[in-house]
Amino acid sequence: MFRSLTNMLIPCVRIGRIASSEPMENLAIEAALLSDAGCCRDGNEDRVRYVRPTDARLLNHKGVLAIIADGMGGHQSGEIASAMAVDTIDQCYYGTCKRRVSAALKWAFSEANKRIHAASLKEQRLHGMGTTATALVIRNGLAYFAHVGDSRLYHLKEGRLLLLSEDHSWVNDLVKQGIISIEEARQHPNRNIITRAIGTHPLVEAQISAAALPVKVGDQYLLCTDGLHDLVSDVEITDILLNEPPHEACNQLIGLAKERGGYDNISVTILAIKAPGEVDPDAPPTRA
Repeated sequence: MFRSLTNMLIPCVRIGRIASSEPMENLAIEAALLSDAGCCRDGNEDRVRYVRPTDARLLNHKGVLAIIADGMGGHQSGEIASAMAVDTIDQCYYGTCKRRVSAALKWAFSEANKRIHAASLKEQRLHGMGTTATALVIRNGLAYFAHVGDSRLYHLKEGRLLLLSEDHSWVNDLVKQGIISIEEARQHPNRNIITRAIGTHPLVEAQISAAALPVKVGDQYLLCTDGLHDLVSDVEITDILLNEPPHEACNQLIGLAKERGGYDNISVTILAIKAPGEVDPDAPPTRA
């Protein structure tokens, strides 16, 4: 087996999760994933995946990979776009000979954009499809990321929640220009209009981590779609991450978003960095 992965790619599957411990040198990663269609939509255009190579040499060279994507487009094309993005980023990242993680991620995102855009031009029903995509790599005690759209990557460090990704959205552009405040942006009726996506144009510029981020025991990384961060505040996310194990934190975060309407699909991935032997032995298996 070349690598192990968990992902949700079957449209009829509404909920799925995994919690697993993945030792890497002096660190262990407890990963939990949960995706839900929410309260108002029949289908789920979100896709999540966590990949850990089973080959020790590949694990050392490429590390583990978490991806989250939120598709958009009519006639189920959003589901197709997000699935294509996750598949392509996974395949291209692990398949490239590029040695630098940031370069490999940049190329994987470029290939995903190229393939989705080409597919959208071939079939009328797929015209205009696109997806957000956020990917996190942890390798040899360092973290790297790539990002397009308004899904998010957070880093919980020493009790503080830091937003690593930048929303490629119309309201965030207004915030950066000083036209509206962050609080006004959270309530703005056009907050879900994104200015950058995978597949909607021939080329896309991904946000790539400027430098490798040191990974320490006690850190947590959270990837989520806007179905979560639109309805759950950073303060609430921090509180749940600090007080619950990853699999239960996923449950509570999505449950809270659904209590507040669950207007969109909701997906969460949590990677908790622990010392070997400190992972939750009672973490539940994958289910749907």
